[in-house]
Amino acid sequence: MCSLVQKYNIPGPRYTSYPTVPYWDLNSFSGKNWEESVQQSFKATNSKEGISLYIHLPFCESMCTFCGCHKRITKRHDVELPYIKAILREWKLYRNLFSEKAIIKELHLGGGTPTFFSPENLKLLIEGIFRFADRAEGAELSFEGHPNNTTFEHLQALYDVGFRRVSYGVQDYNETVQRAIHRVQPFENVKKVTDWARAIGYSSVGHDIIFGLPHQTMEHVEETILKTKELQPDRLAFYSYAHVPWMKGNGQRGYKDSDLPSAEEKRQQYEKGKALLLEVGYHEIGMDHFALKSDSLYNSMKTGRLHRNFMGYTASKTSLMVGLGASSISDSWYGFAQNVKSLEEYQHLVKNDIIPIFRGHILTEEDQIVRRHVLNLMCNFETSWDKNRLYLDEFDAILNRLKEMEADELVKITEHCIKITGKGRPFVRNICMAFDLHLQRKAPETKLFSMTI
Repeated sequence: MCSLVQKYNIPGPRYTSYPTVPYWDLNSFSGKNWEESVQQSFKATNSKEGISLYIHLPFCESMCTFCGCHKRITKRHDVELPYIKAILREWKLYRNLFSEKAIIKELHLGGGTPTFFSPENLKLLIEGIFRFADRAEGAELSFEGHPNNTTFEHLQALYDVGFRRVSYGVQDYNETVQRAIHRVQPFENVKKVTDWARAIGYSSVGHDIIFGLPHQTMEHVEETILKTKELQPDRLAFYSYAHVPWMKGNGQRGYKDSDLPSAEEKRQQYEKGKALLLEVGYHEIGMDHFALKSDSLYNSMKTGRLHRNFMGYTASKTSLMVGLGASSISDSWYGFAQNVKSLEEYQHLVKNDIIPIFRGHILTEEDQIVRRHVLNLMCNFETSWDKNRLYLDEFDAILNRLKEMEADELVKITEHCIKITGKGRPFVRNICMAFDLHLQRKAPETKLFSMTI
């Protein structure tokens, strides 16, 4: 495995979209064709599957140095109401594009730190969203909670407006690692908020754990997994730290490359953590995710409904995902659009009744075919095609790029099908890169992606 790690540990996308953001065609994109793609998607799917909402709440009281998300560090809470009003105004701009009342199937609050906001203001936000929308049967509402500032009142208020899933950012329980990433939170804090959620009635509690962090050792990972075992979260994200210090706005320059585990050590950390999780009843879901049999993520994997988008893995697919808030990304299935990142510019644009996007991409027919293959590989670890379905003229070149991976027993290739082996699952990003026609036609001139291992 070590030699394979050395061989395939290269910069590569995580494929929460295809095409990936650096390859969006900005020149042919416009607000008009984006709005048309939203209307097309909404008309075709709202009554059948509903839509998803992702709401970005960017405020944090302190900087976590492992984080690459767009955020605003502040201790001033008078920013909450103006921002909520801006989100509701943006939601109105999208509703103006819809031909009927939206049916919301999924809603997720991400950040930043959603629990930076008071329980009262979060409730105000959600009630404002549903004042002009219906809930789909079995709608899933979820949010990200910080163990240090999530209160019982936060959990109760969101439960009262329909939330049944919460995920907590744990990262690692070792204090040395926590200090390095500026995220000190005792196990007792995580246990408390996990117990509260279950007592209130949440059906799914998730924990996020990261391997490959600065100063992190195998013993630290084992300790974190064993403590996680005590709390038995329903699902887990156990993923590789993405070291991208060249990206603007994060704090990753606070430690040296030499403080990080090597690629081989990272892979060993993952394999050990994975083995421990499987021992106690978790099942591997897609890439870097695990769930108990009782969780909806496991059920969606077994029934072939697992989906992946900018929110990560989700238990069901909606063709239209509207991203609200500064820096949010929307997906109409036919196109992508990202909101401006500056809070001030975001609030100014929505105040002037302008959907606040600044870049995007409308998918070509080829893009849509490749996207399906990438989704199949990321969600099901296999994909297939024939002359009438998901066929690409470039298949000879794609299969040629996979020949070495086939020789390394990472994939099995038949006439019209590719299956990723158990040995190949850690390299799923590399396998998707063989399908990534934008990446193959034009390699990035500068380093844009984190390492695949």
